[in-house]
Amino acid sequence: MKRTFETLQDLAACVGQEVATSEWLTVSQEQVDQFASATGDHQWIHVDPERAKAGPFGGTIAHGFLTLSLLPRFFDSALAVTQTGMSINYGLNRVRFMSPVRVGSRLRARMKLLSADPIANDGLQLIWETTVELEGAEKPACVAESVVRRFP
Repeated sequence: MKRTFETLQDLAACVGQEVATSEWLTVSQEQVDQFASATGDHQWIHVDPERAKAGPFGGTIAHGFLTLSLLPRFFDSALAVTQTGMSINYGLNRVRFMSPVRVGSRLRARMKLLSADPIANDGLQLIWETTVELEGAEKPACVAESVVRRFP
């Protein structure tokens, strides 16, 4: 269920807390193929299901950067701030890909708000520890420290 905050200040009050968890998302071969086309990364472990069956993961896997690129989708499914006019991706401080994501796997993200600092135009710079869980795996698929700027 999406967690909704009225104002940026309401969200900022959650520093140090796990704020939201996204919905589960199933990674499809079509998504992987489209990502390969968009990025030019056509390595066989991503796009050749027959060859990948004999590979180290027993099937095709999502690109690490595809997993990372799902962060906006996870955030959108997990949280909203009613009085936000614009939100922009400001960058990443740290990213680790800890488990391969086989096609057909399900992912979701847990978002912990690490900091919320005022910036120009009444905005906030938010730093999130985002853990992308891989259903049934001991380790997450990805852990990223994401920096987002939101403005009223």
